[in-house]
Amino acid sequence: MSADVWLLYDGKVGLRSQLVGVAESVGLPFEEKKLTIRYPWKGLPPLLWWNGTAAASRAGDRLSPPWPRLVIAAGGRSAAPALAIRRKNQGRTVVVQIQDPKIPPARFDLMIVSDHDKVRGPNVMVSLGAVHPVTPAKLAAAAALWAPRLGHLPHPRIAVVIGGDNGVYRLTPEIMNGIADQLETLVASGAGLMITTSRRTGAAAESILRARVQGPQVEIWSGTGENPYFGFLGLADHILVTADSVSMITEASASGKPVHVLPLEGGSKKFERFHQAMRVAGITRPFDGRLDSWRYTPQDDTGAAGARIRQIMQDRGLWPT
Repeated sequence: MSADVWLLYDGKVGLRSQLVGVAESVGLPFEEKKLTIRYPWKGLPPLLWWNGTAAASRAGDRLSPPWPRLVIAAGGRSAAPALAIRRKNQGRTVVVQIQDPKIPPARFDLMIVSDHDKVRGPNVMVSLGAVHPVTPAKLAAAAALWAPRLGHLPHPRIAVVIGGDNGVYRLTPEIMNGIADQLETLVASGAGLMITTSRRTGAAAESILRARVQGPQVEIWSGTGENPYFGFLGLADHILVTADSVSMITEASASGKPVHVLPLEGGSKKFERFHQAMRVAGITRPFDGRLDSWRYTPQDDTGAAGARIRQIMQDRGLWPT
């Protein structure tokens, strides 16, 4: 039996995080569909995909009936398949698109974009950053779970979230050494560090980090076993996040704690609009080596998205009874 909700994406971890966050806020059972797009579709703009469901190759999940009541798609390569599902189901599927796929928003029941994206419209919902699965309740539960294992770390406890290279930013060895300098200074001042890296950090940067930032006041996740990410955020007094990820910074902001941004090489106008909006909202500040404290109320854009989707489904008579 098909789940009420399908999540369509190309396997990227960042897209999955956004999809799961919105799906959880909707509150219906969901099924993930990781798509691998085949030739010739993968070489064409989504607007030219004449059969979106056929674009999914056997290397990923196929799209076939029974069709779901709701499809939530993320990224450009999932948008056309999502719209094709609605056509094949004779309009009895609500289609929600996360991120602008360069298809007119009016074709979707709802499009969710970050504030730094420029697309707007009556059915476009704008979030300050990225939608995500982090909630205060999850952070509190994770903090309680991890407190016994991290209780030896002194205060202030600092969660350090390291990203890496992407299309516009680079985590060079020089920058990683500079970050290590700052982290060593924090350790020398008596702080406890809870550090996690990402797949994009790279072996060279991670080896610098592990070689230089050590000691009983430091915990660096090995990447194996249970992921302590939510526990780190829940137990932290301060959070340091590299500038390369809208998702990581927005997730950190769900904690309501000071979020300090670590600069990397590069950037773009789009990222700068995001960083500017987060600074203006009083959520983030650039990290200059000092642990300043400030307060803000976390925005629950993900919860608002879930409420709006539920209303759309109810208005269409598609909410399960």
